Amino acid sequence: MNSNLRFASIDIGSNAIRLLFSRMIENGIKSPFFIKESLIRIPLRLGQDSFNNGEISEKNCKKFVSTMIGFKNLIDAYDPLSFRACATAAMRNAKNGIDLVRRVKLKTGIKIDIINGSEEASIILSKNIKQYLKKEKSYLHIDVGGGSTELIFIANSLVQKSKSFPIGSVRLLERQVDKSSWNDMKEWIKRNTRSLAGIKTIGSGGTINKIAVMLGNKKGQYSHYNRIRVLIKKIKSRDFHHRITEFGLRPDRADVIIPASKIYIKCMKWSKSQKILVPQSGLADGIIEQLYDNYKKFSKN
Repeated sequence: MNSNLRFASIDIGSNAIRLLFSRMIENGIKSPFFIKESLIRIPLRLGQDSFNNGEISEKNCKKFVSTMIGFKNLIDAYDPLSFRACATAAMRNAKNGIDLVRRVKLKTGIKIDIINGSEEASIILSKNIKQYLKKEKSYLHIDVGGGSTELIFIANSLVQKSKSFPIGSVRLLERQVDKSSWNDMKEWIKRNTRSLAGIKTIGSGGTINKIAVMLGNKKGQYSHYNRIRVLIKKIKSRDFHHRITEFGLRPDRADVIIPASKIYIKCMKWSKSQKILVPQSGLADGIIEQLYDNYKKFSKN
């Protein structure tokens, strides 16, 4: 049994940047056991610049480069077999996104992949999520980020359709989402779920993970639509300060939790889903699984 298979991933989102260290424990013919050894989250909101001004400010570019220098030092200390850094909507939308990627490569040696919505959805839908799927059921997977929402329709344990929408928690907070985007999302969901009864939803993203924890649900359990609405109503009734002190929300979660939860609630309503499965797995976890799969593929050759 090899217990020294270590990997690292960097998720460069619109609301925060995450560095995940994971170890794989192989156990013969069984699936490997994933251990999250450390998760470091830096609340750098690149989306605020990108969605409002079309580019990332020099101030935040400097903060971002400093963050990546720090991450590279930690990665060197952890000494993983491999690592990957992926950037999503904020970097995709920023006019200076490519320049910033080059700057980071020059300063740190880290290669950042700016991935599109389709690849983002594919990575997020990892084995960690697929293990909860039942073949005879249909699901709508909802991943809400700061800049976009990735929707995946799943039936017979297979992806049938997927689509990325420019609706995210930071975009909503900055009033950068138009009505036509909501209409497109509503129509897509209804078109793909109208003939199905009892469809279930799967949620990923920082907000739904936090909501599940606040409701007392464990990893992989369902959170019910009505309980989510009641909780969000309570949070919404508090001002920013009391959301932090009463509910224990981080400052960069306290302001986006309402717009982010709006997306999940609308998607559940439009798909007529009464509960949402929360595996507490996201892009960083999916990247780790991808790295492990690549390692296994090449180690056989």
